[in-house]
Amino acid sequence: MTEAAGKNSLDIKAILNLLPHRYPLILLDRVLDFERGKRITGLKNVSMNEPFFQGHFPGEPVMPGVLMLEGMAQAGAVLAYLSADNMAGKLVYFAGLEKVRFRRMVRPGDQLIYQLEFLKQRSKLTVMAGQALVDGAVAAEAELMATFS
Repeated sequence: MTEAAGKNSLDIKAILNLLPHRYPLILLDRVLDFERGKRITGLKNVSMNEPFFQGHFPGEPVMPGVLMLEGMAQAGAVLAYLSADNMAGKLVYFAGLEKVRFRRMVRPGDQLIYQLEFLKQRSKLTVMAGQALVDGAVAAEAELMATFS
């Protein structure tokens, strides 16, 4: 964890120490800010070099919406790891999605900003509200549910 301009931030090395995800499925490049037990802001630089652009779609590259949700989930998992004292060795799994909406296309060169906040936390179930934004406009939003084991 690094301290930058009074904010808690994580670089890709710190993220990889927390998450089990690796290329080509790591969809979080940096944590810009977080407040333990409350919220997180993450960043994904979308590049034409992403492997999914080869087939989605040739000549008209659009980031699949499900991958925006996965990126939000990864940011939420980082927040869960940073917020609980007993997360060492546990994996975070999707348990459900609600209120999913896709608002705009995401293309190569865009920068996705993930914003998530805790809504509820029970023993093994966490619910977070999340948005993926590009230039301040909502690209995707959802309530994400996750479980730990």
